[in-house]
Amino acid sequence: MNAQSQDGYHFKVMRRAIDLIDANGASLSLAELAERMNMSPAHFQRLFTQWVGVSPKRYQQYLALGQAKTLLSERFTMLDTAQEVGLSGSGRLHDLFLRWEAMSPGEFARRGEGLTIHWGWFDSPFGLALVMGTEKGLCGIGFASEAGEETTMADLVSRWPKAAFVEDPKMLRPWVLNAFGAGDQTGEKTPLFLIGAPFQIKVWEALLQIPSGHVTTYSEIARTIGTPRAVRAVGTAVGRNPVSFLIPCHRALRKSGGLGGYHWGLPVKRAILAWESARAEAG
Repeated sequence: MNAQSQDGYHFKVMRRAIDLIDANGASLSLAELAERMNMSPAHFQRLFTQWVGVSPKRYQQYLALGQAKTLLSERFTMLDTAQEVGLSGSGRLHDLFLRWEAMSPGEFARRGEGLTIHWGWFDSPFGLALVMGTEKGLCGIGFASEAGEETTMADLVSRWPKAAFVEDPKMLRPWVLNAFGAGDQTGEKTPLFLIGAPFQIKVWEALLQIPSGHVTTYSEIARTIGTPRAVRAVGTAVGRNPVSFLIPCHRALRKSGGLGGYHWGLPVKRAILAWESARAEAG
């Protein structure tokens, strides 16, 4: 099996394992999980720990009821403080060396006219992912496990209806591997190209300040960007984030500690938060 095939195989194993854990909680033992993956317990635990950062048992604990409230009480991030002390640079997400630039308001108003957007389907630890990007960087990531492939494609295409879309997974693959922690980690930055309205861009910039393994609230985001009364508008902008996972809309919670909504389905949000929490602890 070559390296590319092996990466794809590992993504599929992690996706299936996380789906099983999400559906069954702590009821499945290591031996039962390994059997479902057609692996020995030792090999499955080693592979899972390599990709997630902790054992399957520890990961199961992060999916326990009330984890969102625990995160909010123990790992709440005030965004202005995080920015001042450089906290956002210490999280696992930022080990990927993200860099980003935003489309100008005028370019956004043209609804993607003149843009060529490359796309491809990839396995990820959170299910099948549709990834899109321009020559400047990744501009879209959507997860199809809840919505389905057709709906996910239609959703992202509708963001930039006048763009030209070209299937080209080969171009995107190095960025995708790096995004999900499977790249060669040589220090090459993963570029993002943010395509949105000015207010949305401000909200997405704030999301990028939240360290991996931490969370914040919609009201905290609104306060940070200077519009404390615009919590509802912030929530809408969070939900319209086109680059799921890398622009971490999953880290925004309600003040009550509830998960709130998630554009690609709450099971995906729970899985991503658990995955990041586990890796943050392991790091």
